[in-house]
Amino acid sequence: MVQKIESVKNKPGRTLSTNVVLSVTVFLIIAAVGLAYIKWFPYWDKAFVAATEHSIGASIVSGSNPTAPEPSWSAAWEYAVTYYRSVWKAAVLGIVLGALVQVLIPANWLLRVLGKTTFGSTLMGGLFSLPGMMCTCCAAPLAVGLRKKQVSVGAALAFWLGNPTINPATLVFMGFVLSWEFTLLRLVFGLILVFGVSYFANRFGGRTSVPEELEDAPAEEQTAQTTESIWLRWLKSAWTLTLHVVPAYVIAVLVLGAARAWLFPAFSEAQANSLWLIVLLSIAGMLFVIPTAGEIPIIQTLMSFGLGAGPAAALSLTLPAVSLPSLLMISKSFPKRVLIFVAAAVVVLGILSGIVGAWVL
Repeated sequence: MVQKIESVKNKPGRTLSTNVVLSVTVFLIIAAVGLAYIKWFPYWDKAFVAATEHSIGASIVSGSNPTAPEPSWSAAWEYAVTYYRSVWKAAVLGIVLGALVQVLIPANWLLRVLGKTTFGSTLMGGLFSLPGMMCTCCAAPLAVGLRKKQVSVGAALAFWLGNPTINPATLVFMGFVLSWEFTLLRLVFGLILVFGVSYFANRFGGRTSVPEELEDAPAEEQTAQTTESIWLRWLKSAWTLTLHVVPAYVIAVLVLGAARAWLFPAFSEAQANSLWLIVLLSIAGMLFVIPTAGEIPIIQTLMSFGLGAGPAAALSLTLPAVSLPSLLMISKSFPKRVLIFVAAAVVVLGILSGIVGAWVL
């Protein structure tokens, strides 16, 4: 009899548990449908284009020309329009998922896997990034959402950096368009960035342990903490996230679009594989913003006009990894010293990749 009474009392708990499972399932379905439409199916088709034509389009920096247009409002507007036409669907999906992860996924579920400063949490963050295949700006809202759930610095960074840097589709495109040696070099330095740099960034991130009250709280209890509907909370989170990331994103893209000619200057044949050009393009690549896989046609175009393998290898890592807009988008969610460390690490790894590329490619 006692067991029956306890069973009846526990029915609300089981209902809440069902609601939690349902909310997580809804998140996974939305993510899968969105990624399939925006990323997986288009990239599947693009892989065949890359394999047969050994190209995936024109350079977003200069088209088919060796240099970008001179800085002007026209250059800024032209670049912004081209860029946003390429990424707007993924950018919207990033904001949608960044808000949904805050309201549909229980905090303790995330914290148990991604909340610690161990290498294991960093590893899982990087692995979770693989299906996303987003550019650094489109992945930024999700990184912000994860940090709002108190995911560790290392795991959130690994997820954010992993999306563009170890993107499986981009690596396949690169192999067909540039070379598989380029792909291997990009992958090696990408893994160092995603898992090594992200892990060491924990040292600059402040808190080193998961809050016990969040780690131990049942997921059902967390779900029941508010009487607001899930969708109302999602709308609030999406609006807050949009205000948080979009203004800096728009302004920075315009500025970088205007400054293309300064970031990617003309070079002579003697300079094409020089150390100073490797350093310059490593810095420029870290700052500049591109769509997913946009580094491939940029490198292909520049190499057709004489760019050496070293500077090209530097760009293959630094262009996709981070950008000034994406750093601004996540600036309120990570300590400033973490962002400085990550930006510097991208440049240093880009230079090292360029030096190795000049030697072996």
